[in-house]
Amino acid sequence: MFGHLGFSYVGPIYLLMLFIPNFIWSKNQPIDDVNIKENKILLGFERVGQVCCTCSLLIFSDFDIAPFSAWNLWLITSFVLMVLYEICWIRYFINENTKENFYRSFCGIPIPLASLPVIAFLLLGIYGEVIWLIISAIIIGIGHIGIHIQHLRKGSKI
Repeated sequence: MFGHLGFSYVGPIYLLMLFIPNFIWSKNQPIDDVNIKENKILLGFERVGQVCCTCSLLIFSDFDIAPFSAWNLWLITSFVLMVLYEICWIRYFINENTKENFYRSFCGIPIPLASLPVIAFLLLGIYGEVIWLIISAIIIGIGHIGIHIQHLRKGSKI
C-alpha cells in the first residue's frame, strides 16, 4: 500500500496529458478573465498536492499495466477520465476562450477541467495501491477544485 520505488511509464504519460494542455492554456486564457484573489489555504493545498502528485507519479513503479483482471478497471476508468479531460480541453480551445467555456460542465461533470484529473489521479492511486498518490490526489482536489469553485462563484456569471 505504500508503493514500490521505481519507474512507471504510466506516470509520465499522465503528467504529459496534464501539462501539455495547461501549457497551451497559458497562451489562451479566457478573454474575460477577472483577477480573483485566491484563498491562500486552498492555494497551499493545490501547490502541495501538485508537488506530491508529480513526485508520486514519477517515483513509484506500481502504475504500469498488469495482466488483465477486474482490478484493471481502476486503471481503465482513470485513463478514460484523462481522455475526457483532453476532450474538455479541445472543446475549450476550439470554442471562444471564455470563462463560460472554461468552466462549462461536461456530461454532467461539474468543472471538468479541475475535477477530472483529480479523480483520475485518485483512481490511479487506488489501482497502483499507492497511498501517497491517493493522499496527494485528495490534497490537490481540496485546493484545485476549491479554487475553481471560488473563481466560478466570484468571477463568473455561470
